[in-house]
Amino acid sequence: MTADLSHIRNFGICAHIDAGKTTVSERILFYTGKNYKMGEVHEGTATMDFLQEEQERGITIQSAATTCPWTRSGKEYKLNLIDTPGHVDFTIEVERSLRVLDGAVAVFDGKEGVEAQSETVWRQADRYKVPRLCFINKMDKLGASFDFSYETIKTRLGANALPLQCPIGTGNEFQGIVDLVDLRAYYFEGDKGDKVTEKDIPEDLQEYVQKWRHELIEKAAELDDALMGKYLEGQEPTRDEIRAAVRKGVVARSVYPVLCGAALRNIGIQLLLDAVVDYLPSPTEKPDVEGTDPHDKNVKLSRPHDPAAPFSALVFKVVSDMHGDLTYIRVYSGTLTKGTRLLNPGNGKKENASRIFEMHAQNRIPLEQVTAGNIVAVVGIKDSYTGDTLCDQDDPIMLERMFFPEPVIAMSIEPKTTEDKRKLSEALGVIRREDPSFRSNYNEETGETIIAGMGELHLEIIKNKLTRDMKINVAVGKPKVSYREAITKKAEYVRGKFVKQTGGRGQFGDCTIHLEPFTAEQAAAEELDFTDNIAVENGVTGGAIPKEYIPSVEYGIRQTCMTGVKFGYPMINVKATIVDGSSHAVDSSQVAFEQAGRLAVMEATEKAGPVLLEPIMKVVVTVPNDYLGNVTGDISSRRGMIIDTDDRGVVKLVTAEIPLDQLFGYTTSLRGMSQGRASATMEFLEYRPMPRALQEAVVEADRGGKVAKK
Repeated sequence: MTADLSHIRNFGICAHIDAGKTTVSERILFYTGKNYKMGEVHEGTATMDFLQEEQERGITIQSAATTCPWTRSGKEYKLNLIDTPGHVDFTIEVERSLRVLDGAVAVFDGKEGVEAQSETVWRQADRYKVPRLCFINKMDKLGASFDFSYETIKTRLGANALPLQCPIGTGNEFQGIVDLVDLRAYYFEGDKGDKVTEKDIPEDLQEYVQKWRHELIEKAAELDDALMGKYLEGQEPTRDEIRAAVRKGVVARSVYPVLCGAALRNIGIQLLLDAVVDYLPSPTEKPDVEGTDPHDKNVKLSRPHDPAAPFSALVFKVVSDMHGDLTYIRVYSGTLTKGTRLLNPGNGKKENASRIFEMHAQNRIPLEQVTAGNIVAVVGIKDSYTGDTLCDQDDPIMLERMFFPEPVIAMSIEPKTTEDKRKLSEALGVIRREDPSFRSNYNEETGETIIAGMGELHLEIIKNKLTRDMKINVAVGKPKVSYREAITKKAEYVRGKFVKQTGGRGQFGDCTIHLEPFTAEQAAAEELDFTDNIAVENGVTGGAIPKEYIPSVEYGIRQTCMTGVKFGYPMINVKATIVDGSSHAVDSSQVAFEQAGRLAVMEATEKAGPVLLEPIMKVVVTVPNDYLGNVTGDISSRRGMIIDTDDRGVVKLVTAEIPLDQLFGYTTSLRGMSQGRASATMEFLEYRPMPRALQEAVVEADRGGKVAKK
C-alpha cells in the first residue's frame, strides 16, 4: 500500500446516534475489499462494533480503527478510518478521535436532518479544526428530504454547505444519485450495490438538478478568484476547476460539501469514498503540528509532517488486553521502528515501542515500522495515557493535550468479598487508563468506592464490564448527581497563616492570595494551566515567599479546591493569585506552606460568595402533537426551561434545559405519558448555580462529599 503521504487520508465517521455511521463504515470496508461480507448492526455482525455490549445494544460504544485501500483515477490511496459512537455518554471517544484526524464525514439522517448530538459532534470538530464532508444518509426512509436536511446543516450548524450531489427520488422512490460536478446520474446495481452504472440525468429531474448545480457553481466561485472571474463572465467552469476550488475550501474549512445516499440499501458509498480522496486533506496539507518545549512551556515548537523529521506522536487511546496494553497513536512526524526507545516528556518516563500494529477493528496486522501521517497501535508502552506525547529522546516536544469532559453522574460500588475488593482496585485502574471521562475514588469516611461518568448508560456499561467481563462481584448503589462548587465574586488579600509550635522545631507558613471566578477562555488567553478547572498564578515579588515554597502553596490551594470547601464538592472555574507572604528561616517547610495555601483558600471562599452548581442537560424530545401538552407540563414540573419548539410534520421537537437530578428514569416516564410514542436524547450542557432553597437539602442528603473526585 502507498507510503506517499499525499495518498493518505485520516478520517472519521461521526454523527447523532442512529444516523447510520456504523452501517456507512461497514459498506466502506466491503467496497474497499477489506471485508468480503457486509456486517449489519441490526444483526449484531458489524465488524466495527465488536464488543459484546455493542452487538447486544446495536450501538457503538468505543471508537474502532481500521485501514483500507481505495483506488481513484488509477491511483491507490490509504484510508485510515475511525468509526465513532453517537451516544452522548461516549462523547470522549469522539473527542479523542477528532483530535488526531485530518478530516471527518458527518452523517445525518435524511428525515431528521441535524439532531442534538450532530451539533455536539460539529462543535467538537470545530474545536480541533477538522475539515468535514456531510453525508445525508437514509434517503430511502419514508419522509426523507434532501432539501430539508441541507437547510438544517446551514441553519442549525451555521455551516457554509455546498451541494456536490442530489438524489434521484426519495423514500421508496430513491434510486440513485446525480453528481453535480460531472452532471451524470449514478445507479448502484447488483445484490450488494457493487456495480456502479453511469447514465444521463433523467429528463424529469433536469430543473431540480439545475437548481442545485447553480448553487454549487455560485459557492465554488466564492472560493477561487479565477473561478469567480469565469462565473461573472457567464462561462461554465470545468469539473477539474470546480474540484480544485472545493478542495481548497474544504481544507481551509470555509465550505462543507454535502453528499447523499442510503448505506443500508448500498447506495452512494463508492462516491463518498471518491469525495474523501478528492476533498479531504492529506497529512501534508495540514499545518505543522505545534507543541512546546517540555523544559520551558513558553518556548513554542513545531514538527513538519515528514518521515525524516524528529519523531513525535500523540497517544489518543489505550485498550487493555490480555497480551499487553494496546496504545493507539497518531504519528505526526518522523519514523518509528519497532523496538525503539521513546520519551514521554510529560512525566519524563522512557517507553519502549516493542511492537507496532496496523489495526482492523479488533484484528492486528504487525508492522516493522510506521511513518508520519499514520495511525497505529503500539505494544510495550507502560506509563503513557490518553493525551500524552511520545517523542524522540534527543529532540523532545510536548504536543497540545486533549479536552476531557467532567463526569456528571456518580454511584457507589461495593465489592462483596476481600478477593473482589483486590480485583476491583485493579479493574478500576484499567478502566481509568482506557476511559479519561471515567473517575473513581475511595471515600475514607464512608468506606465506599465511588465511580463517576457521563451518564446512566456509561455507568451501566462500566458495571457490566466489571461484573460480566472481569468477573467481579459488586453491589451498586443508585446513581447520584456530581455537583460542583464555585464562587460568585473576587476576594482580595486573604491571608492564610499556619503556625505550629512544639517542643522542637515548629512549622511556619504564611501566604496572601486573591481568589476570583475564572473561565477556560480566560485561562487560554492568559496561557495559564487550567487543570481541573483551577488556575494558580504566582504574583509574589521581592522574594516574600522563597521560590522553593511556591509549588507547595499551589499544591495546597489545588488540593483544597478539588476536595471542596463550603459544600464538600470539587470547586471549579476559579483562579488563585499568590500575592504576598512571609517565611521563617528555621520553621518554614513545604508542609507548612501547603497548609497556609489551604487555609487561605478556605477563608477566601467564604468571602467570595460560594454557590453550589448542578449539571444542566440539554434535552431534545420528539413527541407527537397529541402529547405535546403532557410533555411540556412535565418538563416544567422538573425545573426545566423550554428553549425551542420546532415543527416536524406530525411531531414536535421540544428543546429544553433540565437539571440532571430531575432526569433519572425520564425515558421510562416519557414513554408512559406518550403511550410509547415519544423519545428523547440528552447531553450535558453546563454547570449552573442551584437555587439556594435546594442547596441545603442536597448537602444534608450527601454529607461527607460522596462524589467522585479526580
